Parts: sequence; structure tokens; C-alpha cells
Amino acid sequence: MNFPIKIPKKFSFRTRLFMVMISMLMISGLLILGSTSIQYESQKESYHTGRLFRKEAQIQRHIDHLVSKNSLFNQPNSVWKKFELDFEKINKIHNIEYSLFNIDGSPLFIYHSPLKVIANEYSIDSDILNKIQNSDDGKYLEEYNSDIDKFQASYHILKDEFDRQYAILFFPYFEDISFSENELNTFLENLYQIYILLLIGVMFIAYFLSKYVTRSLEEIRMRMGQTGLQKKNKKIYLKNATREIDSLVNSYNKMIDDLAESAEKLAKTEREQAWQEMARQVAHEIKNPLTPMRLTIQSFHRKYDDNDPDNKKKLNSFSKLLIQQIDTMSEVAEAFSDFATLPKTNKKEYDLVEVTEMALNIFERGNIIFSSNKAHIFHQLDKTQWTRVITNLIQNALQSVSKNKIPQIGVQLSSEVNETIITIVDNGNGISLELRDKIFEPKFTTKTSGMGLGLGIVKNIIDYHNGEISYISTPKKGTTFTIILPK
Repeated sequence: MNFPIKIPKKFSFRTRLFMVMISMLMISGLLILGSTSIQYESQKESYHTGRLFRKEAQIQRHIDHLVSKNSLFNQPNSVWKKFELDFEKINKIHNIEYSLFNIDGSPLFIYHSPLKVIANEYSIDSDILNKIQNSDDGKYLEEYNSDIDKFQASYHILKDEFDRQYAILFFPYFEDISFSENELNTFLENLYQIYILLLIGVMFIAYFLSKYVTRSLEEIRMRMGQTGLQKKNKKIYLKNATREIDSLVNSYNKMIDDLAESAEKLAKTEREQAWQEMARQVAHEIKNPLTPMRLTIQSFHRKYDDNDPDNKKKLNSFSKLLIQQIDTMSEVAEAFSDFATLPKTNKKEYDLVEVTEMALNIFERGNIIFSSNKAHIFHQLDKTQWTRVITNLIQNALQSVSKNKIPQIGVQLSSEVNETIITIVDNGNGISLELRDKIFEPKFTTKTSGMGLGLGIVKNIIDYHNGEISYISTPKKGTTFTIILPK
């Protein structure tokens, strides 16, 4: 049994931004409330501890005065009892209740007894005595949290002016927290009211702010939805955009440029494929009759009776003309065939200097200056195809020079660490700006004769050798072609 799969609904960026802002306010409110409570507890504890020690110090000074005045050090309990009224007045003077014990923990004066002391027959427990004696300053704080008594108590060893121990002071401290708790509750209530108002205000601000921020993103989304490879895509221009949105817009505009470039490359590839298909058909149609025509004419020329001087002259003229036309058709077919398929390379290691010089020898060397920074530069290449590259470039260079001007062609080889650079410079008419993007396209030519496949074939051969070809041209002054072959 198939159950439908529920795809979770994705929240929009606007909703997420709105929720984040509200969540930040609520989290900050909880943090403030928590830190306020912690700070209150810390200050309360610090305040009551300080108050306990101040009260205890006052009582201690009063007891020290009585002990010193009445010389009670090392006196038995009976002597201390004679001054019981003086010690009892301390409770009324300081509005407290305390108790006094001997160093061994037995009671001297009991005005307030915690439950643990009562259970121990009004004597201090031995564990507490050990804690008091082992403390650094002779003080020990004890928490009493029973159903009857809940308070903090301080046990403090009393000493005379000679630093001799004579008694243990028990001082209970009862915290009055009603006022501070009321003050805290009032503060928290005010804070709650403020945060409710802030929450309402932030909700309105978050709503309009999220709408403002996502407006640019919505514009980008709509434009991206309308973008297509075969459409004329428009760029986005936004005013007062944030840095992040501006960066996103720039990336989109760059994508539009790259898409236009890709569309142009695709169109160029489609045109080349169309020309390749046409070239295959033309080559097939032209090549079929060429070979038998040439063989028939040559055979007829050999068998013909040349005793008749006039007939021989006519036949020779006819056969030469016909063979010349057939060779021209063969060149056309060969050019189309070469462009239709990538060159079938037969790479071997050749001396690039030697092969280039051999290709230049078929031209008038008086117009060509050849140079190389090394006597021998070895490369893996196809000798026949490289000869065709040099031949096509030199022929184009010579044809670019006007008739009333002496051609000057420069060919230079430069061997570098990882590559060899070949430059071919001419003093021709150059290439106009509007034609510079088309010279490597098939069937493009600026000459009245020719098929416009020469530079297309050259680029195919260079690409197949993993090289690069580029050019710089100045109208009326000349053109420089640069070929880079990796080693």
C-alpha cells in the first residue's frame, strides 16, 4: 500500500528573518531576567554576609571590653556568672541574641540555641569545634535550615590582647528579605511591561524591515525566473542596495554576461557544425568525378597522335587547362574536407626551426625575415600540418599588403622554459575593429577570391596541438599573429 509522501513546507526568507528578530528579542529578555535574578541573589548574599560580620565585630568588641575590664581570662564559669547581667545587656544594646561558649564548647551564656546545640546539651558539637579550630581565622559559618529555625550562624574564637583564646562566640543572623523581594518583584513587573511593549514594537518593525529587505531578493528571483539561454536577458540595477544584495546583483549580472557568452559560443558551434556538414557533402560530391576525369584526360593525352602540329598544340592547351581546373576543384574539396574533420595528426619530434624554414622556402625570401633565439627547438608536432599553418599565415600576410607597397614579413621563434612563441608580423592593411571577432570563423573572408577556410583550418590545427593563437592588428599598419605551443 502506497502512502503519499508529505514534503515539508519551506519557510520563506522573509518569515525566517521575522522569526529571528522576534526570537532575538525574547532570548535577550530571558537573558536580562536571568542575569538580574543572579545579580540580585549575589548582591543579597554579599549584603547579608557583610552585615553579619559587622554585627559580629560590634559584639566581639563589647565582649572583649567586658573580659578585659573584669579580668575574666582563664576564670572558671562561676566567676563569669557574676557578670551575667553585663553580658545580657549586650542583647538589648545591639538588638540581637547571641551565646558564649568556652574553648572546649561548654556553655557560658546561652541566649539563643540552635537545635543541634540543644540536642548536644547546650554544648558545641565536636565536629563543629574541629572546623572552628582548623579554620585560618578562627571563624566558621553554619547554615541552619530546620522547620523551626532557618538562619545563618557564625562561630568565632575570641582572643585577648595577647592573642590568647578565651571563648567562642555564637552569633545567629536572621535575614529580612521581605523588602528586597518586594523591590525585585516590582522591578520584574516593570521589566515585563517594558518588554511587552518592545515585543509589539519589534513585531511591527520586523514585519516592515523584512518586507524591505526581501523586496530586492524578490526582484532578483523574478528576473532569474525569466532568464533563458535563447532570450535577451536584462541586467538588474538597484538603488541604495546593501553590500550583500549588491554583491548578489553583481553576481547575477556577471551570470547574464557569461550566459550571453555561452549563447554566442553555442551559436558559433552550431554554425561550425553546419559548415562541417556542408563541407562533408561538398567534398563527397566533388571528389567522386575528379579522379576518373584526370585519368581519362592523361590517358587521352598520351595516346593522341601528335604528328599534327596544330592538334597537338590544341590538345596540350586543352588538357593543361582542364587539369588546372580539376586541381582547383580538388583544392576546394580538400579545404572543405580538412575543415570538416579535425586533422589526423601524426605527431613526431621535429626541429621547429628546420620545419618552419622549409615552409618559408616556397615564398620569395627577400620579403621574409626569419629569426630564432635558438638554433634548434624540438617539439612534438605534425610536420605536414605545421607547414600548412605557416603557409596559410604567410600567404594571408602577403595578400594583406596593397599592390603599391613592398611586403615586409617577419617570422620569429622564441624558445622559453615551458613554451615556444611564434610571431608573424606583416605591414599589411590590418583588420578593422568590426571584423576582428570573425576572422577565425569558417566561410569568412575579406578577399574577393578564396573560400575563407584558411584561418579556420589554422586554428583547428593549433588547437589540436594544444596551442593558442591570437593577434594584434592596427589598421593601415599591419597585423601580428602570435602562436604559443606548450612544450
